[in-house]
Amino acid sequence: MITLYGFGPAFGLPDPSPFVMKTEVQLQMAGLSYVKQRAAPPTAPKGKIPFIEDKGVRIADSTFIRAHIERKYGVDLDRGLTPDLRARGWAIERMLEDHLYFALLHARWMDDGNFASGPAHFFDALPAETREAARQAGRERVRQTLHGQGLGRHSPDEIAELGGRSLAALSSLLGNKPYLFGPAPCAADATAFAFVAGAMTPFFDSKLRTAALTHKNLIAYRERMMEEHYPKFIARKAA
Repeated sequence: MITLYGFGPAFGLPDPSPFVMKTEVQLQMAGLSYVKQRAAPPTAPKGKIPFIEDKGVRIADSTFIRAHIERKYGVDLDRGLTPDLRARGWAIERMLEDHLYFALLHARWMDDGNFASGPAHFFDALPAETREAARQAGRERVRQTLHGQGLGRHSPDEIAELGGRSLAALSSLLGNKPYLFGPAPCAADATAFAFVAGAMTPFFDSKLRTAALTHKNLIAYRERMMEEHYPKFIARKAA
């Protein structure tokens, strides 16, 4: 049995990390049984979530987790795709994971209101005397990450504009299709869904969310994928 380690439900999402949601959806696409456990980055092999444990072997990073399950279990999440479409899938994933992700991170961590209602609570379990210092230190690490990556050097409006362009590009690529490349989902759909859901969650108020909600096809895509992969989560929210 595979164990998937994530953060657990938060921010109106099955998991606050789009990378955890991506991996969970890909495990479902592969038809593999798994259980979920909560974990924190310091316990992860590479200091980041998600990671999996598969019969005593720990695999970190969502891209390498996919490679592991495809290799070990003889699964091809891009079955039926031409080499050209496989390349497009990789390019879409890189746009989302290496660009949109940082706009999402900025909206959650650098906006004072969003930070207070969201990521600040990651530190709630710490002793009262060290909690606030840890919160500010964590926020500063994210600020430095954004600056080093480059997106954090822009103004908030410019960051939202750039993130919005990635969402608009994804919307154009999806078009009127149910999935990115036609009637059947592929690995990149797991990534696209996770990031669209993360951008659209009503838990956070941001220009990035406003931009995401202008694309009706992305709204329908998110709803369709949520119903397919997280019906129990939807039911709990509705109860």
